[in-house]
Formats: sequence, C-alpha cells, structure tokens
Amino acid sequence: MCESCGVLLYNSAVSGNCYKVRLLAAQLDVPLELHELSVVDRSDRAEVLGGLNPALRVPTLVLDDGRPLAESNAILWYLGDGTRFVPEDRYERAQVLQWQFFEQYVHEPSIAVVRFLVAYSGEAEKHAQRIAERTAHGYVALDAMEAHLTGRSFLVAERYTLADISLYAYTHVAHEGRFDLAPYPAVRAWLDRVASQPGHIPIDA
Repeated sequence: MCESCGVLLYNSAVSGNCYKVRLLAAQLDVPLELHELSVVDRSDRAEVLGGLNPALRVPTLVLDDGRPLAESNAILWYLGDGTRFVPEDRYERAQVLQWQFFEQYVHEPSIAVVRFLVAYSGEAEKHAQRIAERTAHGYVALDAMEAHLTGRSFLVAERYTLADISLYAYTHVAHEGRFDLAPYPAVRAWLDRVASQPGHIPIDA
C-alpha cells in the first residue's frame, strides 16, 4: 500500500461509487476525512469541486500533497495497487479491469441510476419510462454476473479483488431500485462472501 495515500474524500453517504472508496480504505486501514456532498442538491459542486474535478462528481480524493484524483475505480487502483486486492499476474490484473469497465459501462448506468431515481430522486413517477428501460438493462447485467459467478467464489482468480469491491457497491443495494435478486443464487452467495471479508463496513457506516 502507498505510504502517502490521500486522506480527504469528497463523499456522499448514499453513493455506491463513494462507498467503494470507503470500503477499500477501511479494509486497508487508510483513514479518510470525509467532506459530505449531496447527490440531489448539486448547487455547490462548482464552488467545492471546480478546482479539483472538472466533472464535479463524487468521489473525489485529495491526496496529502494536495493532488486530486477522481473516478471511483481510479481511486481504488491508487489505494489498492501493490496490495492483496490486486493480482500480480498480468492476465488477472486485466480481468480486474475488465470487470471494472463492465461495472461502469453496463452495471452502474442501469442499477445505480434506477436506484437513484426510485429511492432518492423523489421523482420516480416522472421517470417511469426511463426506470423501466434501465431496469431491463440492469437485469442483463445481473444475468452476466450470475453466469460468471456460478461455480466461482469471486470474480477473478478465486480471490477477493478490486473487481468485487466495484461490483458489490451497487449490487448489494439493488433492492433499493426494486431489483429482485431471488433468481440469482450465485450473485447472492457472492454478496455474502464479500460482506464477510475482514474489515468490511456497511454502506451506511
């Protein structure tokens, strides 16, 4: 683990992307100072994050030397590279990235978006059509995870890696978006295995 990891995290307590960072930091014993921002009221984002993250999104990490780092999976790699959460094997490292790209391009735009619209936006009825469309895509993502996890303990190389952290974040709260995980026994067993890892913290910790 890096000797000079960042300590300031611009965070939202309900964001799965922020939770990824908090979870890995807890499992690596990296202390984080949290600066809380709303995922609904973003009126102060330019003022707070404008000089740190042009996309004005959380999570944004500020290293102890003042350098900022954005995007949840990039932050995971900064904190996790060289630790037990990243395989040394070249192919397995690429597999970790494969699942993190899947998470950001397929899983998160569906499951996370539906969860936000249903549970946090206060405008679920207004977005009914979008929710229906994104829900269908979310089940496609869950189908892919179920197929891969059947007969496996974790996503890559039968060990807990950054890939598991990335996909756990929004999968374990998918029910908040009214996703039914009952037809996904391999996914549910995997969620239990991730939750049993040393240093695990819940999203509301």
